[in-house]
Amino acid sequence: MAGGVGTRFWPKSRQLMPKQFLDILGTGKSFIRHTYERFVELVPPENFLVVTNRKYKDLVLEHLPELKPEQVLCEPIGRNTAPCIAYAAYTLQTKNPEAEMIVTPSDHLILNEADFRSIIGECLVFAAEHDALLTVGIKPTRPDTGYGYIQVSDSQPISKVKCFTEKPNLELAQTFLQCGEFVWNSGIFIWKVNTIIKAFERYLPEHHTLFSSMQQTLGTESEQSTVEKIFAECRAISIDYGVMEKADNVYVRCGEFGWSDVGTWGSVYQHSRKDRYANAIPAEGCYLYDTRSSIVSLPKDKIAIISGLKEYIVVDTEDVLMICPRADEQNIKKFIDEVKFHKGDKHI
Repeated sequence: MAGGVGTRFWPKSRQLMPKQFLDILGTGKSFIRHTYERFVELVPPENFLVVTNRKYKDLVLEHLPELKPEQVLCEPIGRNTAPCIAYAAYTLQTKNPEAEMIVTPSDHLILNEADFRSIIGECLVFAAEHDALLTVGIKPTRPDTGYGYIQVSDSQPISKVKCFTEKPNLELAQTFLQCGEFVWNSGIFIWKVNTIIKAFERYLPEHHTLFSSMQQTLGTESEQSTVEKIFAECRAISIDYGVMEKADNVYVRCGEFGWSDVGTWGSVYQHSRKDRYANAIPAEGCYLYDTRSSIVSLPKDKIAIISGLKEYIVVDTEDVLMICPRADEQNIKKFIDEVKFHKGDKHI
């Protein structure tokens, strides 16, 4: 899944160059490239599908030159994760109805990739042997209000899901952490193609009707116009709300492998290398004085002199400079709306 805009990383992430195509962590590779390399040891290149907005198709092929154009499925408009997954699942059903399917966001961080691949391998075996909708859960390390939570039924590596809770308030998140029965929802899913299609048919029948009709036009001149019609008609809904919270055959594999969805500048700060004053800064070009616990992002060959900041975000791009306290990063959406109101989409 590679269709998001990544507004929380503005002004670095833009409508025409979103987060998944950026090297925000300074590793030398984009998020989508890391994701491909993480899975290519489990899945041959010809079996990858990338679902993205049609305006990002060329970017996907630029970052993943191993793929053919027909492996990039283009959404005309974003409709959340259920239509995205349906597009891929109904496409796969025509190619191999017996296939197992891994669904993953394209912009997550995994530090221990060997352990991660081992867990995904276990999930594939389980999915092949059971009529199950399987998700990967992460043992929580803090009462984070930005993640969804999954309550597990027992302490087995793969256990039945009791319930899902979307982004709780701080008090409830603290209770979940203390309880020990809850894990974070990673947004990574494993199932047989036919299992998820049966789930669409039962829990999202309108999506099933729309996307099953698409199968007749796959590979023909009518495919794109059919897809445009389907996305114009289908309801925007997440796979969690639409299927996972309703189904009775949902399981979770809990794991610890250094996962983060790297969803905010704060999470980038958390995972970045820092100097002796706890600043996350570029390797070159940044000169700090009396500045602590801040994160700085600069264009290549740009020099910044910063003095007197504590716990700030400083992001400089060719056309936008943003300076705000780390504690206020939830206001980035408001900043974007303000700029858009006064200047249009030019800087968004």
